[in-house]
Amino acid sequence: MNVGNQIFDNIEAIRRRVGAACRRAGREPGEVVMMAVSKGQPLEAIIEAARHGIVDFGENRIQEALLKMPQAQAGLNWHFIGPLQSNKALKALQLGFATIQSVDSEELAGRLSRLAQEQGRRQAILLEVNIADEPKKHGFLPQAAIGAGLRIAGLPGLDIRGLMCMGPRSAEPQAMRPFFAAMRRLWEQWQGAVGRKQILSMGMSGDFEAAIEEGSTMIRIGRAIFQAAP
Repeated sequence: MNVGNQIFDNIEAIRRRVGAACRRAGREPGEVVMMAVSKGQPLEAIIEAARHGIVDFGENRIQEALLKMPQAQAGLNWHFIGPLQSNKALKALQLGFATIQSVDSEELAGRLSRLAQEQGRRQAILLEVNIADEPKKHGFLPQAAIGAGLRIAGLPGLDIRGLMCMGPRSAEPQAMRPFFAAMRRLWEQWQGAVGRKQILSMGMSGDFEAAIEEGSTMIRIGRAIFQAAP
């Protein structure tokens, strides 16, 4: 099977699973955006995924995004989902990401705010939450996220669009469910605080069904889209 057909089959299989998860949760499939995590993937694979209806792509390294984004077709939404060092913040803004989903500190938000103002633009961001309170993970601690988010919301040049999390690594998707449920509750509190609909970006290839059932509005899928058939 050629690469294009394999990617098409993978995407269709994921869409069926998304639909089933939504039905179990009493939701509509249209409530969930599928982002293709294209880190490490060649431009040809991205083109194939786009040809089969994927418009949202996630990159986690600025240097890799610099090579891909200018060559990709128009009309795609690119999201930055990896740790963003302060010295790469200007490049991230210049690349024109639809969202920077990994804003994990007030310091980074402040730098993005200053740079966005200098460029005369408004950058959409998500706040990354360390929902499992893991010492080595990036992100705001759950108990501090809303307070920090409200302070960041007052910064010029930034537009907070929602929250993002990466749960603890686990081979068992059901082990992620309590963390996803906690993240949904935090997201609901956050929406109440800001008074408008927000994105909840959570769930990856191994656990996106549980994430959808717990309220995710954006899933980040890499391996399940781009992997070859076993």
